[in-house]
Formats: sequence, C-alpha cells, structure tokens
Amino acid sequence: MGKVYEGITPRLREFIEEQKVFFVASAPLDGDGHVNLSPKGRDGTLVVLGEHSLAYLDFGGSHAETIAHLRENGRVTLMWCAFTGPPKVLRVHGRGTPVFRDDPRWPELIGEFENADGPGARAIILVEAVLVSDSCGFAVPYMDYREERTQHAGYFGRKSEDEFAEYCAGKPHNGTSIDGLPGLPLPLPRRTA
Repeated sequence: MGKVYEGITPRLREFIEEQKVFFVASAPLDGDGHVNLSPKGRDGTLVVLGEHSLAYLDFGGSHAETIAHLRENGRVTLMWCAFTGPPKVLRVHGRGTPVFRDDPRWPELIGEFENADGPGARAIILVEAVLVSDSCGFAVPYMDYREERTQHAGYFGRKSEDEFAEYCAGKPHNGTSIDGLPGLPLPLPRRTA
C-alpha cells in the first residue's frame, strides 16, 4: 500500500520518466479561490533534477493559474498515475517557483530539456519536493498511449517572438488569474537563451 519516501529515489525517477502524462494541482490562499488542476504531457517537458527537485516547461495557453498560485504561495502537487503495468499513484508535494524567460537561471535550466524546448515556452516551473508518497492506484484504469499531439507545438512554432508575446498579452487570464492574482509578467519577458 502507500509509502512515504525521503525523496525521489532512482526507482521513482524511472517511474516518473516512463509516464506519458502528469497532473499539477495548485490553489490560492483565499478559501473562496479556485483550485487549479492541469494535465501536462508533452514528451521531454519534465525533468528530475535531483532527489528533491524537478522542473517542467510551462507553455503558452489561455490561463496562468499555476504560475499565479506559485507566485502567491508556492504550494504545488504533481501526480502521476500508472495507466500500464503495476498499479501506482505517485505524488510530489512541494514548493514551486516560476522561472521566467529573463531570469538568470533560465539558460542553465532550459538546457535540461534538450529537444523539448520551443517558442511557446513562457516559464520553467521549478519544484522542490517536500513530501513524496505513493498509493496503490488499484482503481486507475488501464489506458493505451497512441502518440503525442502536435497541434500545440505546431501552433506556437509558427509564431515569432513578438507574436507569442502578443498572444500571451491578449489572453485575459495570463497576466491575471481568474481570482485576480498576478500571473505572467506582461509584457512577456524576452528569452535570455
């Protein structure tokens, strides 16, 4: 059954790297605010940096709820489910920090993602693990992976740097969350690398 770990062990790292999708949960401090849960999964967009840290690429979209919540309070949970093989649900509860495109840490961190980087990358979410735990996953269904969706990368791949910044500024919940918290810094910072 469920177990708590000291950190991300080599076996857990292997499990994380084998999964095709993960989920990110965050929430504002205000009890009336909206909890956010986002699926993530473009190949190569999540890296385990060490026993207590990992990072994922945050791409352009219509909202920036996770970024807003992290800027306010840093609380975040990442979750993976085994849709194939032995049943398992793994959670990393942690403290998240959005690293924006003009941050001095950007060049080093973006290098960790090899070929997954793209013009639609607007932030890197750096997560320091506070609690790592798993549970049985007996109720998670088997699901078959077919292939990556290419629409997102293709859509943003056709945009220039200025067009991408205009896209981000034009979405009402990129600069400000649905609860009115600061989201992406706008105008979107230009990339340092």
